[in-house]
Amino acid sequence: MILAVTIFNSGGYRFKTELFSVLANIAWTYLLHERYARNGIAPVNADGTTFALSHMLSRPDCPALSKGCKKNLADLKVIRDEVEHRLFARSDVKWLSLFQACCLNFDKTIVEWFGSRTTLQHDLGVTLQFSKLDLEQAAQITAYDIPPHITALDAALKKDMNESELEDLEYQFRVVYTFDSASKGKAHIHFLSPESEEGKTVHNVLQKFKIADELYKYKPGDVVKIVRRASGKPFSLHHHTAAWQKHKVRPSKGSGAPDKTNREYCIYHVAHRDYTYNDKWINKLVVENGGPATSQNEKAGQGVFA
Repeated sequence: MILAVTIFNSGGYRFKTELFSVLANIAWTYLLHERYARNGIAPVNADGTTFALSHMLSRPDCPALSKGCKKNLADLKVIRDEVEHRLFARSDVKWLSLFQACCLNFDKTIVEWFGSRTTLQHDLGVTLQFSKLDLEQAAQITAYDIPPHITALDAALKKDMNESELEDLEYQFRVVYTFDSASKGKAHIHFLSPESEEGKTVHNVLQKFKIADELYKYKPGDVVKIVRRASGKPFSLHHHTAAWQKHKVRPSKGSGAPDKTNREYCIYHVAHRDYTYNDKWINKLVVENGGPATSQNEKAGQGVFA
């Protein structure tokens, strides 16, 4: 795995995607071989060959790996298999997020299975190409000229995946970013892990763009009706007002900065000067009102108020 990352990070090399997909596949194969061996199972087929990675991932006794991690490895194998038949050329930027997740998953797994002394973080503090970027570099990556067959393969990998699976950080790594003031010569984009405390507060920059009306589609009256129905208990506009005041979700009426909301739950519409709320806010209120904490709460109003 160290070799895979070293080659990918070296500016002078070509054939990076091809080599990373091959070497990372081998690294994961050896990792699972070791796990099987320590569990008392020889990872050897009847003909003397050792278990393939895809075979181990499909076995009922496969060591515990998340669904996102398994999907990441399955797609890595597809890319590796394509290497046998064609040159990928300018494909390295296309699967940065997939490869980054593969590295993070590998380090997480080896530490969980074999202890903290096995971590690669000290050798690979920054993996793949997560170096400092300025706006021009970021724009160049976004606009990179990807060959049609690479785009087609990427589309094939994701065609049967839903939004939740695509947003799984163990399938492909993503970052939340904010603009920071910086002196000349320093990075102008500050990268945050979505799982960090700081990252969790940055909800005004979304990983995938959606219009506000789709994400924050409930007016206060809608929220009240859905919470009352989902919790099975009384809930009024007065209760809703007390809730947003308690959690500091939005400023009070007459505030000089009406748009200073907690965008985790609520946004302000300048055009019609009112506030709307999202599914997460409804789910929070249902739980606080004695209802169940399930995803069904978020669906309670869909088809009625959407």
